[in-house]
Amino acid sequence: MGRETNILLLRALEEQIEDGKGDIIQLKRDRNSLLNISTRVPPEILGPIFAWSLVRPEDAGDFGGLQQGSYNFLLVCHHWFEVASRTPEIWSFWGNTLRDWKKCHHHPGAAPIDLVLDGDKPNPSVLFDKSLRDAVRSRAIQGSIRQVHLRSGNSGTLTPIISLLTPDNEGGQNDNIESIVWHNMRHPSADVSDFFARSRLSRLRSLDLFGDFRISSWDCLAPRTTLLTTLSLRIMTSLPSPTPTASQLCSVLASNPNIRKLRLHDAALPKDAGRSTPKVQLRNLKTLSLMGKFRGIFGLLHHLILPEALDEIDLDLFGSTTEDISQTLGPYIRDHFRRDARFQDRLWMYSTSFSTAASISIGVIRTRTIMSRRVLPQVSLLVHAEQALTNLIPFLPLEHIVSFFAGHGTKLPEELLSMMPNIAALSISEVKLSEGFLQPNPNGPYANTKLLPSLRTLRLEHVLLTGDDDWGHLTTYLAHQTSDNQAISLQMIGDFPHVCPEVVERIKDLVEKFTYGSKA
Repeated sequence: MGRETNILLLRALEEQIEDGKGDIIQLKRDRNSLLNISTRVPPEILGPIFAWSLVRPEDAGDFGGLQQGSYNFLLVCHHWFEVASRTPEIWSFWGNTLRDWKKCHHHPGAAPIDLVLDGDKPNPSVLFDKSLRDAVRSRAIQGSIRQVHLRSGNSGTLTPIISLLTPDNEGGQNDNIESIVWHNMRHPSADVSDFFARSRLSRLRSLDLFGDFRISSWDCLAPRTTLLTTLSLRIMTSLPSPTPTASQLCSVLASNPNIRKLRLHDAALPKDAGRSTPKVQLRNLKTLSLMGKFRGIFGLLHHLILPEALDEIDLDLFGSTTEDISQTLGPYIRDHFRRDARFQDRLWMYSTSFSTAASISIGVIRTRTIMSRRVLPQVSLLVHAEQALTNLIPFLPLEHIVSFFAGHGTKLPEELLSMMPNIAALSISEVKLSEGFLQPNPNGPYANTKLLPSLRTLRLEHVLLTGDDDWGHLTTYLAHQTSDNQAISLQMIGDFPHVCPEVVERIKDLVEKFTYGSKA
């Protein structure tokens, strides 16, 4: 068939597709069969190209699966379908749901597969039929499963899958599993005791359990894992379940010296704070996240020898007292800032406060270079007491803060602002304009001074007015701030009352740049 004939047939088929005549899918297949793309690339090159196109991005999250339509290349032509069918790497990922699994599990392939379940669908017992169960079980017996990432709101979906992955005898297969991420979002509890008691997991590098899980014994984790780089246990079980002792948890950490990310929820924190357990040195740790009762967290920290520089510390504490903050948490954080030289740099700070909790985050500002791979350390604290914010302030490196975001509820007394003289960018959420806005008390110790002498950018989100002349409080502040010809920019975004043209012109006369609106 000549080239001209091909073009004529293609045009005719395109017209039928546009007109909606006949079977659209069959028409598209007829059209694609006339294209030359199926014969130009050898199968040994085309197959790896297909597999490469299905690679999931690393930054898509724990459950970032393939986008809808990722397998559409199978419909291009029969040749492409045949090449794809003979490329095992393409079928190493069955999809994100049980429906996807049912479509793909029958494809043969020698490549280790990644089992990913992102949520569950209606009637999971119907979808997870015998053929699919047999396929999962067969893969488990063959030891050809590389990652098991399961997330569901129903343990009735997770439990059968985990049961199929559990070896019949202790010390069975599962040698090739490199990553386990299991999220059981709702009750009832999923019992995973047998899986960890019977699996060898000699190549496991990431273990992440989040939600309602039960582990009857923690002794089995240490001898079965030696290569972990990520350990995340955020367990909130609805059933009585033994928590790990300090000895058991330290044993797991000691057997996995390459841990870089450690995240523990209250139910996985040891309740015994005995000091007889040997300390564990975590030389490679980069991220530490602990959430739980104050005593439990600092009881664990007593058993850990952390590196001088961590990229991220996240402490979510409750049940603390004023004495705990001033004598334990404050000095601990201050010592960390002193040890890590990176915090002697330009820093940003985020603060928010509610009636029952105060949250503070401090981190290094990114260097604005295109190819920069600079590590950005960060310390985040959430303490369930509003007074904690005030108590923590003396221990923070406020003199290095150049960018400050005051979240909802954060109070900005002049004593606080005076401790951060180098703030160049200030952002305030839920702003209430009132007399003396961002100005010192004329009868106080900071009278006749500027609380923010280095300010260059002021950003106000969701401005609230309490009176008709509140915009005057803003213009009064701007006049005060720019009195010595200091140039600043003002941004107002989100919800705020109407600004009359006279006020807009007055503000523009006072600042270098003024932008306002929902997306200013």
